[in-house]
Amino acid sequence: MAGLGIRLRLDYASHGKTKKLFQGKTMEQLAEDVRQHKVSLLRNVPTQGIRIDDIDMSAEVYSVYDEITGRMIAYAPVIITFTADSIEDAIKFCMKEEFRTVEVLEPAELTLSKFDVERLVFKVSEELVSYKEHLLKKINNWK
Repeated sequence: MAGLGIRLRLDYASHGKTKKLFQGKTMEQLAEDVRQHKVSLLRNVPTQGIRIDDIDMSAEVYSVYDEITGRMIAYAPVIITFTADSIEDAIKFCMKEEFRTVEVLEPAELTLSKFDVERLVFKVSEELVSYKEHLLKKINNWK
């Protein structure tokens, strides 16, 4: 197998409090800083079984209301195109809280179809984030 070509979207969130009027960075600037830092790590720290082909940071930062915290959170998207030696390496690389979407570029078919692999990766990541949120809520209610 030559490897799996994958395009992955990660949305990095700003988790800091913003300062008032002229005293610091906006939420959007904080999200952009987080994105810059994470992308520099991706570029400079090798991951076993993964070759980064392209990193696209041109998407605009956006904000949404977080129902859990009751605050607005800014997200800075990044699209990473990479080649994985195996599906296990791809899943390991995709298992991040920031995961949003995945597209298998090549090969068009495996033992599993492209759609099945996308569903598999999405579902595993979704379940991981869901379980983490559940545990965090449990811990916060316990305090």
